[in-house]
Amino acid sequence: MRAKMRVKRRTPSGKILFHQRRERPSHAKCANCKSQLHGISRKIPSEFKKLSASEKGPERPYGGYLCSSCTRELFREKARGV
Repeated sequence: MRAKMRVKRRTPSGKILFHQRRERPSHAKCANCKSQLHGISRKIPSEFKKLSASEKGPERPYGGYLCSSCTRELFREKARGV
């Protein structure tokens, strides 16, 4: 599998060249239920570190690691002492 996608580009002289473009990373997934996490940018680490804190992901506890429903269940279990 290629790490970079090949993209056709036409030059001003009319020639067609292939440029290589990096593939986008896959979506972040919940560690518990494996569903797609919302509000997290799909960037490679070198681009991700340039984002502000609010653009990186939710700032709630377990944000960027668990989805909201799994986080809610976890807090319920902790509150009940299970």
